[in-house]
Amino acid sequence: MMRISLAPDYRRPLPGSVTQQLLDPRGARTVLGDQIAANGVPDPIRPQPNSLFGPRGVCFAPHGGPFFVADTGHHRLMIWNKVPQADNAEADLLIGQPDFYAEGRNAHGPVGPATLNMPTGVSTDGKVLAIADAWNHRVLIWRTLPEHSNQPADLVLGQADFSRGAANRGAATAAADTLNWCYGVTIADGRVFVADTGNRRVLVWNSMPRRNGQPADLVLGQVDATTRDDNASGVGGAVGMRWPHSVVVENNKILVADAGNNRIMVWNSMPNADGAPCSFVLGQSSFDGNDHNRASYHPNNRALNMPYGMAIHDGTLLCADTANSRLMGYPLDDLRMDSAACGLAAQSGFADKGDNRWRFAARDSVCWPFALAASGKTLAIADTGNNRVLLWEAAS
Repeated sequence: MMRISLAPDYRRPLPGSVTQQLLDPRGARTVLGDQIAANGVPDPIRPQPNSLFGPRGVCFAPHGGPFFVADTGHHRLMIWNKVPQADNAEADLLIGQPDFYAEGRNAHGPVGPATLNMPTGVSTDGKVLAIADAWNHRVLIWRTLPEHSNQPADLVLGQADFSRGAANRGAATAAADTLNWCYGVTIADGRVFVADTGNRRVLVWNSMPRRNGQPADLVLGQVDATTRDDNASGVGGAVGMRWPHSVVVENNKILVADAGNNRIMVWNSMPNADGAPCSFVLGQSSFDGNDHNRASYHPNNRALNMPYGMAIHDGTLLCADTANSRLMGYPLDDLRMDSAACGLAAQSGFADKGDNRWRFAARDSVCWPFALAASGKTLAIADTGNNRVLLWEAAS
């Protein structure tokens, strides 16, 4: 007897969809942090010069300079003086621990100018370095790139000085000079953007800050600098955020990965007022949508599920669609409301999802990728669930 299924065939190509392979189908050319113990079992937990534990931030300096990884679970920033070419290459410098074999929040000591507690986003313009020190509720800034391990930061945002680490400086409300679980930081066009995740907003400094605790000039996601409510207390789907995690800037466009609403918010030009509504969103069909994969179990070429990281590469917006364990690509010059992705990596098709494609980790798979960075033809992926970083070349 022939059986007929009424369920949709999710393996069938979606109408009108064109799948472009974003990355080299052979997989990553370099894998960092992929430690194997003597018994053949992955062993990412012990801190070493070449181990990683839940990394959530990656960053290239221009011109092949230092490469940075926020080794989040070990509470340290790892620095390679040159972009690594060999698997499991050892880092040259670190910040946040006394040596490569130590771990612990703030190195088991007081908060200071070279300690870290769950570091996540990392950004540099080649001169200034910034890191989102999320659980110290601050951003640390070095005015020049560090040249030795545990070089102290020059500036702190979100706190009055380097010795403090309370959310919103211990107050019940937010302010223009406080932070709460800040997971992302971006230096772009002379500005500093901070995804102030726990306050459900993005703060913008219109020029490089000059003093500790300097207040931000602009807030997005809330109507003012003191409100910190989910989705701006219902002001509107084009204004509010639920879980902003990263920011990218390109050709004056501002893009925010609003992971809690399963979307990317896009401003076509730099806003000049607090609470300015975004121009459109990706991942949802309207400003009011917020469901994982648009309330479907299976994703498609328009759906997102907790997007955390973004990068721009060769005219393409790349998105770490984290809970779907895949990377999505969108043509940057043709973005509009609810644009479909045209490129894909780490899954076989747009209807597929699953950590490592429901198999063991491979050089062409990811598990909950949290952050992306691009330099030349190389994409760096914080492959968080696999406790590693992938350096993966763009498809030819």
